Amino acid sequence: MLEKFTPNQRLLIAVALSFVFFIGYTTIFPPQTPNSESNSTRVEKTDKVALKPTTQISTEINGSEIANIKTVSTDTLTTITAKEFTLKIDTLGRISSVVLSNEKHNSKDGKLTELIATSGAKPLQISFADEALNDVAAKTPYTTSGTNIALGENGKATLTLTQNLPELSVTKTLTFYADGHYDAKISLSNEKRYSLYLGQHPEIIEQMMTVVGGMVYSGDNLTTIFEDGDVEGRSIFSDVHLVSAFDQYYATIFYGFDKNTQVSVERDMNSNPVIYLEGTQDFIFNGYIGPKEYKTLESINPVLVNAIEFGWFTFVATPIFKVLMWLHGFLGNWGWAIIALTILIRILLYPLTHKGMVSMQKIKDIAPKIKEVQEKYKGDPARMNAAVMEMYKKHGANPLGGCLPLLLQIPVFFAIYRVLLNAVELQGAPWMGWISDLSRMDPYFILPILMGATMYYQQKITPSNFTDPLQEKIFKFLPLIFTFFFFTFPAGLVLYWFVNNLFSIAQQYLVNKQFESARAARHEAHLARKHHEKD
Repeated sequence: MLEKFTPNQRLLIAVALSFVFFIGYTTIFPPQTPNSESNSTRVEKTDKVALKPTTQISTEINGSEIANIKTVSTDTLTTITAKEFTLKIDTLGRISSVVLSNEKHNSKDGKLTELIATSGAKPLQISFADEALNDVAAKTPYTTSGTNIALGENGKATLTLTQNLPELSVTKTLTFYADGHYDAKISLSNEKRYSLYLGQHPEIIEQMMTVVGGMVYSGDNLTTIFEDGDVEGRSIFSDVHLVSAFDQYYATIFYGFDKNTQVSVERDMNSNPVIYLEGTQDFIFNGYIGPKEYKTLESINPVLVNAIEFGWFTFVATPIFKVLMWLHGFLGNWGWAIIALTILIRILLYPLTHKGMVSMQKIKDIAPKIKEVQEKYKGDPARMNAAVMEMYKKHGANPLGGCLPLLLQIPVFFAIYRVLLNAVELQGAPWMGWISDLSRMDPYFILPILMGATMYYQQKITPSNFTDPLQEKIFKFLPLIFTFFFFTFPAGLVLYWFVNNLFSIAQQYLVNKQFESARAARHEAHLARKHHEKD
């Protein structure tokens, strides 16, 4: 049945079906959030794995081994309060909690956002290669130089954590800043092999199609992503600029350590990445925990902006994101910035889209002649194809002319999808009154309905060559299908698609008028010629 579609129609249907399948699958089978019982099990198992990271032990630990692990009670040792967050350090010298104060980061149910995962290793967690020493360290609490510290808006505060072990003392000197980053120095009284854990990413997954896991940015601008559920074996890196455990909007980052530092990535029991660094007797580095806001990360250290990634289409999405930020700086509103970005993209693609629309119109005009040729040579496929191609060439029609613009728009669309899905800057960004947050779905479904309506109208005025009424009905259902799935999309993305449809309609209208005028002129010329022949 598909052979009766034009190449452009086949491509559009293939893209639409792929899109529907991809979105539908992630809607029906969303990522599972572990319950509290499974969380406690994961904590115990991951902590046991963390005991001897340098020996590449198996991550499969049996229940009896877990039951024998005894650690000090991990109560809060120090609380650090800033305008944007509250950070807590537990009695094992780990960052045990970071809660964001700005309500724009709140979850859908209004709860404050917690950036430290309930399971897995915590940031600043140390694991010694010596198992006996590690067992003692797990039972020995740190002492602190301060229990409650308040940071001013642009302030900083230094905290010293000390752990006294047999024949060894561990000192963590941490300087925290109000923007969420900190300076760290870990000093050991004697040289011992140990690993320092980055910690797991937050367990905040609200949107489909987001990339979640770990990242290693190393060497000559090489980014290696380890997605949750897809980690195998052990990977070792050197010359690393930063490591990150990230989700859609937030990240835990280590950076600023010596380029000779060995960084390892292993899998936990769920095949999620576990990242740790090989420490030294005097180990100096920097850390950050918070939203992946471009300007904030850039102001702390330009290398941190590399922690913002957009999946497969990062090479397209990154420049688009920078243009979007520039437009926002000029217009002062993310919604209008998205509209302006759409206009710029349409201008950039105008020559190609125009050429494709003109080609489709030409194919529509010669469709009756093509049908005659196909009927004439239906018993000789080779001759029929040659005659059809000759007909296309004679009238300057390219059967693939409508495909190229669509192919170019596919990576652009998915790049914009990634940008609008992962840009934490859109959180809490309002537009036009009824939309209070462009990072979430339109609460009244106005934009998805408008998007579907414009998609239907665009389809109606676009030339088509359907010969089967059933095929035409199937094709007309696509706007309804897209509307259904766009109900749950971020309002910012739907806004882009809606405005893009408006420009497509306007451009198609102009091309249609151009051909109507050309047909009318040819008809008048034909009548004039016939009148002249009669005279």
